[in-house]
Amino acid sequence: MAEEIPQFLMHLLEAWNAHDLDRVVTLYASDYEGIDVGEAGPQHGRQAVRQALERYFAAFPDLHFTPEETIIQGNRVAVTWSAQGTHRGRLMNIPPTGRTVVVRGTTVLTIEENQAKRGILMWDVAGLLRSLGLLPELQT
Repeated sequence: MAEEIPQFLMHLLEAWNAHDLDRVVTLYASDYEGIDVGEAGPQHGRQAVRQALERYFAAFPDLHFTPEETIIQGNRVAVTWSAQGTHRGRLMNIPPTGRTVVVRGTTVLTIEENQAKRGILMWDVAGLLRSLGLLPELQT
C-alpha cells in the first residue's frame, strides 16, 4: 500500500490543481469522512468534498497547491502544503478583495483501495484572514 500512496497523492494534487471536480471525487471513497478547519462541520461523502472545493475554487479561481513535505506510514499520509490564489469570489461570507494570498496547511489522509477514506485538513485560517486584511499583522 505504501508504494501506491505517492502515485495516489500525485493524482489527487493534479486533479485539485486542474480544478477537475469530477476527477477529484473519484479519488475519495463514497463514505469519506473528513474534517476541514475551514468548514462549519464534518464532510461526509463525495458530494461534501465537491461542495467544499466548489466554494474554494469559486473564491480563488487560480488556486494552486504545492506539496512541501510528505510522510507515509502504512495506509496513512501526511502532507504539508502551501496554497496560493487570488481572492476573486466570496468565501466565509467575505467579499472578494482581489488580494493574492499564500496559505500553509497539513492534510492527513487514510487511503483504502486507492481512495481517501478519512481526512483531516488543518490550515492557517488566521493567516488567510490576515492576508485579506481582516486581522492585524502579528507583532515581531
